[in-house]
Amino acid sequence: MTHSEPPLDVLTIGRSGVDLYPLQTGVGLEDVTTFGKFLGGSPTNVAVAAARLGHRVAVLTGVGDDPFGRFVRRAMRDFGIDDSHVVVVPDLHTPVTFCEIFPPDHFPLWFYRAPTAPDLQLRPEDIPLDAVRDATLLWITATGLAEEPSRSAHLTALDARAGRRFTALDLDYRPSFWPGEQSAHEAVREVLGRVTVAVGNLEECRVAVGETDPDRAADALLEAGVELAVVKQGPGGVLGKTRSERVVVPPTPVRVLNGLGAGDGFGGALCHGLLEGWALRRTLEFASAAGAIVASRLECSSAMPTEAEVDALMAQARAAEADW
Repeated sequence: MTHSEPPLDVLTIGRSGVDLYPLQTGVGLEDVTTFGKFLGGSPTNVAVAAARLGHRVAVLTGVGDDPFGRFVRRAMRDFGIDDSHVVVVPDLHTPVTFCEIFPPDHFPLWFYRAPTAPDLQLRPEDIPLDAVRDATLLWITATGLAEEPSRSAHLTALDARAGRRFTALDLDYRPSFWPGEQSAHEAVREVLGRVTVAVGNLEECRVAVGETDPDRAADALLEAGVELAVVKQGPGGVLGKTRSERVVVPPTPVRVLNGLGAGDGFGGALCHGLLEGWALRRTLEFASAAGAIVASRLECSSAMPTEAEVDALMAQARAAEADW
């Protein structure tokens, strides 16, 4: 991005890599013979979702100097994402992630990121301070706080934001990335007062603020300093809470093929609603429907829907509800 270009709508920081997902469902990896190769990594998927919804988007991440790293950057460009902030780390391989697909609700993930991943080697000096400061919305994940130097890089980005309105933290707890829950809890608590939006499921809220009741979890996030707390409850729908408003949105019914990536589709659509200035209920309904569409598809990044697709599913759901 040059100085003559307008600021980004969305900048995400964190994981990127290659998803190698089985083209057969209902069997373990030991029996799978064919895989599809897709762009992956939670904040990168959120970036794809936001780009699909018409926004100017960039990703700050790290990749290896290898064929998969070249694939990641090319795939970003193909999705309309600015890849100029992708750092190439020559001594590490671009990570790959495998999953197993047992619909409707069992999707084990296998991360190949040892001993570390290029995205966790982002340094404070890799942070494009102007882009971070000027982006309308910054999206980070808790995983980026799991080890150094990435943690210091994220804190540098938050310093540059200085509490700008749309600074979002995906609570994104992956146990294998942390030495233990307590370290994740402490890292998240340190930054909650420096973000304005926090998004997580019930387990992630438990790790972050010690609460599993949706309302108590949302209240704890608000008390920690965020302006909007979004608690994803699976079959219980989504709770969104500010200091003056409480909204619960039921799940959007779909036939689930692969639930992985649904949260990222939700995240990108949440960004869209915030950027468009929508009411909280409309934003969460739209995000829920976007996530449901991703859950009904095999892949993650390339499954992200357009606004027309989300609107069509929402209209279909309303019609079915009216008939019932």
